[in-house]
Amino acid sequence: MDGKAPAIRKPRLTFWQILNMNVGFFGIQFSFGLQQSNMSPIYKYLGAHDASLPYLWLAGPITGLIVQPLIGAMSDRTVTRFGRRTPYFLIGALICSMCLLAMPLSPALWIAASLLWILDAANNITMEPYRAFVGDRLDASQHAVGYLAQSAFTGLSQTLAYLTPSILVGLGMQASATNSHGIPDVVLIAFIIGAICSITSVAWSAWTTPELPLSEQERERMRHAPHSPGATLAEIVDAIRDMPATMRQLALMMLFQWYAMFCYWEYITLSITRSLYGTTVSGSPAFTQSALISGQMGGFYNFVAMLSAFAMMPLARRIGAKPIHVVCLLCGGVGMLLLPGIHVRSMLFAPMIGIGLAWASMMGNPYAMLASSIPPQRAGVYMGLFNVFIVLPMLLQILSVPLIYENVLAGNPENVIRLAGGMLLVAALLTLRVKVHRLG
Repeated sequence: MDGKAPAIRKPRLTFWQILNMNVGFFGIQFSFGLQQSNMSPIYKYLGAHDASLPYLWLAGPITGLIVQPLIGAMSDRTVTRFGRRTPYFLIGALICSMCLLAMPLSPALWIAASLLWILDAANNITMEPYRAFVGDRLDASQHAVGYLAQSAFTGLSQTLAYLTPSILVGLGMQASATNSHGIPDVVLIAFIIGAICSITSVAWSAWTTPELPLSEQERERMRHAPHSPGATLAEIVDAIRDMPATMRQLALMMLFQWYAMFCYWEYITLSITRSLYGTTVSGSPAFTQSALISGQMGGFYNFVAMLSAFAMMPLARRIGAKPIHVVCLLCGGVGMLLLPGIHVRSMLFAPMIGIGLAWASMMGNPYAMLASSIPPQRAGVYMGLFNVFIVLPMLLQILSVPLIYENVLAGNPENVIRLAGGMLLVAALLTLRVKVHRLG
């Protein structure tokens, strides 16, 4: 029975159909791109201290730690006429859009931080069922293409998210123009664009790519499954106990790669300001210019990620996701180690090629390695738990960097970027020990 059911329920999709079903990931990742490129500058504009920045990013890992496995488990046993995953990513996208509209209007630091908590919770409500949706909809032989398509949309959306302020300046807006709270007008417009993209792209995918109908047997099983909070928690505990070996091996690798990326997102603007201008003072022309430069660098590495994700699709079919991920992480680690030593603006973009390769691989290949090793009926809870392996390293980074920032890292944001580079190299080595298994 297990061998025949997937063939009936999961017809092979064309390349363009796979792209179409993942359009919604464009909006989800546009929101994340706005956060990555703008939250540290927004916090600085509102008066945050350099060493306290990681604490103000706590929203992502804490909400992810709670929301992701819960929503994943709930979506596994949800039965509605719209499907089991679709209601979650539509509701999450709507809340996300409202938070994006409000964020650049924050009059105080605590309001911006509070909005980030709600925004990250909404993004997690949307993203985890979306990850499971790809596993639900695609045959196992197309998992790598499906998740690399999400990686490509991540690259495209974050390219635009990072570059939008610079594009607006190029169209005639003044980079120095701010609202009454000191937040640049170009950032305000960028967040409005992100709010529109979030809801419209997710709605498009939900409309054009409906979920596959469940069999009556599956519907009955889900209807009779307990839906209480206690039952949901019990399902998560059972899933942890029965976690596939591949997933356990991936967890340690994820610890290092995501610790590295959070270091980069929090401190890249400060690192550039110091390496190019010798200061980290917010409100100065140098800081404003560095925020635009880091946005352009982020846009470039995400553009590289978009192109490389497409190139990885045929490679993943031929040689598998694992060797690709090893090479890409090595490239990203070298790129980050080189960044702080560059003092010429134009040369800052060269290391972004390696970081873009690593980012493209991180958003697709670990999920491809995981998807074939988890039971389909528990895809939601396992995708939620897998993303806990993203938020736990982020939480560890947030709690540890302020403790070592002054003494170990000499109060220098460039050293945080160097630390990130070393972490990516370790992650590459740990990927070598992952054994990819297929169920059935």
